[in-house]
Amino acid sequence: MVSSVVQALPVGILPEPLLRAESTGGKFLLMAFAVLLFAAIFGLVLFLASLFKGREGEKVQGFLFALPAIFLLAVGLLYPAILTIIQSLRGRSGEAGFSLDNYVQMFTQPELLTVLRNTALWVVLVPFLATAIGLLYAILIDRARGEAFAKALIFLPMAISMVGAGIIWKFVYQYKQTERPQIGLLNGVLKALGFETQQFLLDAPLNTLMLIVVMVWIQAGFAMTVLSAAIKAIPDDIIEAARLDGVSGFRMFRFITLPSIRSALVVVLTTIGIGTLKVFDIVRTMTAGQFDTSVVANEFYNQSFRYNAPGLGAALAVLLFILVIPIVTYNIVQMRKEA
Repeated sequence: MVSSVVQALPVGILPEPLLRAESTGGKFLLMAFAVLLFAAIFGLVLFLASLFKGREGEKVQGFLFALPAIFLLAVGLLYPAILTIIQSLRGRSGEAGFSLDNYVQMFTQPELLTVLRNTALWVVLVPFLATAIGLLYAILIDRARGEAFAKALIFLPMAISMVGAGIIWKFVYQYKQTERPQIGLLNGVLKALGFETQQFLLDAPLNTLMLIVVMVWIQAGFAMTVLSAAIKAIPDDIIEAARLDGVSGFRMFRFITLPSIRSALVVVLTTIGIGTLKVFDIVRTMTAGQFDTSVVANEFYNQSFRYNAPGLGAALAVLLFILVIPIVTYNIVQMRKEA
């Protein structure tokens, strides 16, 4: 974002070598200039805000304090988004002109239709499986002995990067012929049970499901943490009143627990859903999108940087943005209802 802000400045304010910042010294100079620019803008905002007093002045002060953030969002988010949309409306290789060919190809080419199918499968399965596992775990260990330790076990994968998790699970799925010694945990178990070993990352659509397992493994800890806090926030008098009325077991969950944590469920589902739409690291690390496992984010990378098709890559990025909008909108609507 700093580079975008600096490049947006009028020509002549910075020397050309500093704008490029190709050398180590140039990068340090660019960083120093960014820090000084931030300090100068912050000081100017404080000075201007001090000139306004009273209730009307508070409104002006609020606008002044929000102005730098609005500017950074415009330069670092809105401006690149507009450029991406324009790029998507050009030819596949980014040639000048107006065309919808990139969007037509996206919904007609068999390879890209597979990408869209895989993405839909991720978005349907990951949020619901991760949330269901996290909720079940939170209910089972609630107020149990060793609750903190049990929570730490399922939360640990959240501390691992997506790339690290991908490498770990790639070893878990490692394939060797049945008669050979196995180094993959899953195939080792299959061999020990007398079954043939499987190529979990090569055979479609099984390989996509195996990649989804990794994402569920990571996100279940997040779901458990949020939902466990929501369960503990349920007032004790509501639970006691339900028990006095003879409510227990599944009925307690359905009529008391579930309605009480509804807002937390919405947050968890939408947050995991947005993260799943943007999944890239796991696919890139484990299969590189080969064997019919690619998703929209990975295909955007491939088209833009490997296949010299920035126009099609931009169209995929726009599609990703459009898919996120309904989830974010629904989340905002639900949060306003709860407010």
